[in-house]
Parts: sequence; C-alpha cells; structure tokens
Amino acid sequence: MAIDLQSQIVSLRRSLLAMGSATERRLALTARGLVHGDIAAAEEVKAGDSEIDNMEVELESQCMRILALGAPVAHDLRFVLSVVRISSDFERIADLSRGICKKVIRWSAGNGPTEVPGALADMASAAQAMLADVLSALSDEDTERCHEVRRADRRVDALNKEVVAASRQLIQEDVSRTAEAIDMMQIAQRLERIADIATNIAEDVIFLVDGRIARHAE
Repeated sequence: MAIDLQSQIVSLRRSLLAMGSATERRLALTARGLVHGDIAAAEEVKAGDSEIDNMEVELESQCMRILALGAPVAHDLRFVLSVVRISSDFERIADLSRGICKKVIRWSAGNGPTEVPGALADMASAAQAMLADVLSALSDEDTERCHEVRRADRRVDALNKEVVAASRQLIQEDVSRTAEAIDMMQIAQRLERIADIATNIAEDVIFLVDGRIARHAE
C-alpha cells in the first residue's frame, strides 16, 4: 500500500517537535522543583512519565511505516533514522528528569538541603538552555546552533566537578549530611547526562542536515 511520503514526513516532524516540547516542559518543571522547592512541579513530572513513553512508541511506529512503505532516500531517509534516535533521547531525558524529581519529593519530608548549591542550580539552568537550543536547531535545521550546544556541554561538565568537590567537602565537614551530599552528586550526574544527551541530539541534527557523523569529532 503506497503512502504519500512527503505528508508522512511532515506529520513525523510535527510529532517529533511535539515530543521535544513536552520533554522541555518536564525539564523546566524539574528545575523549578529542584531550585525553588516546588513540590507540585516535581509531582507533575513524576506522574506524567507515560505521556513521553507513548509519544516514543507512536514515533517509532510512524518511522517503521515510512521505511516499509515510503522508500525514503537522501535527506528523507536521514530524517527518519534521526527521528528514531532523537525520540529515544527525549525519552531518556524525561526519565532522568523523573529521577531528579523523585529525590526532590523525598526531600520535602525533611531529608533534603536547606538550599541547593549554586553550581547545581547553574547546571539545571544550563541543561535547560541546551535542550531549548537543540530543539530550535532541530526545528530550523541549524547546524551552527548545534555546534554551540556541543560547546556548552563543557560548562556543564565543569559545573558537575564543582558539585562533586563541594559534596565531598560537605561529607568531610559533617558526616551526618552524607546522604544529602550523595543526593547532590547523583542529581548532578543526571543533569550532566541530560546535557550529554542534548549534545547527542545536536550531533544527530548535524547528520540530518549535512549527512556527516559528528560524534567523537571536535
């Protein structure tokens, strides 16, 4: 059964951007919960995991249908292959956001810090900015912005090292706060991973536009 390839590609593009927007919203809620102690925001992320999962499944189904019935080539084929990877990356970001929110919710019972360290708050902000930029790059097929996202990842790596150092220092100064310090390091690790995934998406957009594999390249 033949399909109208271009209309299917347009529909797939819309679905992918919708998933990206939903993922971006979850990360924004996660940052709000973490930095401002907004438990309602964290609870919303924890409860809404199935939406992103369902979007990923639907996108994969669309991709398989196009590959089977549309015989895409060149840019269209690269786009479909990129959608499979990027939708999986969005789902992983949503999962990591949910993991952060579960810790924030647990903190609300009195087990958390009185104030989130500045470096950790900066990591949350930087990860949000990277995801927003890569979504814009994906929408516009803007490879220059993709390179900016890749460069921004270095700052997140540096901030993660600051959080780890501060957490270790906290344990040395007050062993009773060990659990808190470990939570900080684990959240920082998740934020660093989100930034890494945003970088992966940027590299997929470069592949989509230029047909060039940018992973592991400077």
